[in-house]
Amino acid sequence: MNVFMTKLFSPLLNFFEKGEEKYAYRESHRKILVVVGLLFLVLSGGSLYVVLASGEMGGLIPVVGFSLAGIVCEIVGLLGSDKAVANMWKTK
Repeated sequence: MNVFMTKLFSPLLNFFEKGEEKYAYRESHRKILVVVGLLFLVLSGGSLYVVLASGEMGGLIPVVGFSLAGIVCEIVGLLGSDKAVANMWKTK
């Protein structure tokens, strides 16, 4: 399953894995990235609740933004290589 998901999201993962420069990776970076992704998804869910309760469709813009940020963080944090995680943090 992990191989299939990695192949499915390879365009996104390749974007963060490109480059030949050195990088500094710590295991805590991956853990924090997953937690930040979860926080973005929770924030997206809360925003969606408020949008549905108020009926203001303009509030869907933050919902989409927070959802995309959370999904990207989760994909890179769970499936990405050490280099991809380091590139998310821009550590060298």
